[in-house]
Amino acid sequence: MTAGTVNWEAAPWRFKVRVALAAGLALGLLASSAWAGSLRYCDGQPEPTAAVQDRLIQVAGIIKAELDRSEQSLAIVSRSGLALQHLDQRYSHAGVSLKASSNTPWSVRQLYYACDEQRPRIFDQGMSGFVLGAHDPGEGYISIVLLPLEAAQALERTAFNDAQALQLLGTTYSANAHAFSQRYQNCNQWLAELLASAWGQPRQGDSSRGEAQQWLRAEGYQPSVLKVGWQPLMWVADLLPWLHSDDHPDADLDQAQFRVSMPQSIETFVQVRLPEATRMELCYTDQRVVLHRGWEPIAPGCQPQPGDEVISLRI
Repeated sequence: MTAGTVNWEAAPWRFKVRVALAAGLALGLLASSAWAGSLRYCDGQPEPTAAVQDRLIQVAGIIKAELDRSEQSLAIVSRSGLALQHLDQRYSHAGVSLKASSNTPWSVRQLYYACDEQRPRIFDQGMSGFVLGAHDPGEGYISIVLLPLEAAQALERTAFNDAQALQLLGTTYSANAHAFSQRYQNCNQWLAELLASAWGQPRQGDSSRGEAQQWLRAEGYQPSVLKVGWQPLMWVADLLPWLHSDDHPDADLDQAQFRVSMPQSIETFVQVRLPEATRMELCYTDQRVVLHRGWEPIAPGCQPQPGDEVISLRI
């Protein structure tokens, strides 16, 4: 046996469970070309054609126009971009869009994975870049949640507090980080902890990751449950260094599932905690944008329903 290999037959049962779970998630991701491309983003993504860039910049312009019409200064925004339908998740990535951003108006403050440094960082990205990051020029989705004034102001103060944003930043990234562990962090977990820091008491605006997670748990936050299922090709887990299972409880591993902060779980928490919050959702194809208002999801396939607004894109 060479150094670094594992004797599978002699390995502890819990280790086998963890490897099987990670492999199951990895295979589910790699089964989709969109997932495979996203998980290899550190290898570089193909440059979108000029036509695709123009179309998605138009989409970003429509989003910013809607945000301006809202007369709000902040929104929670999520985008599709990873093929997670088989895990019952339309959205994979969320952040805070800030009208007064020093970058450009409505830039999205978010956690991203710095490939060169192999660690998470905080990044302010223009709305056009945020939309282009979906890596799906044919059909994509954007969700926008607008908050009541007091909650929005508290979140805005915290989001603009660089020291606090960095205090909540974990040191090691994992795409499937457990929502109530500090070992790893993904982009949506950072956002959930930012909400806790903004809205939590009594140390509003000055909480650690542990305090933020305690507040989220006490307030009934429920992370998304990703039911991975079992897959036989254990070796796939070794291909994806940003997937882990050693932060997840054995009870979840036994059920082949992960509890992870996802845009869907964050939106559900906001909707329950802040009934006055409102939501709009946009989807785009190569010819049009469909704008839907309300908490119920937009129809699959970007098909407009009664009451939806359809905006033609310049081709």
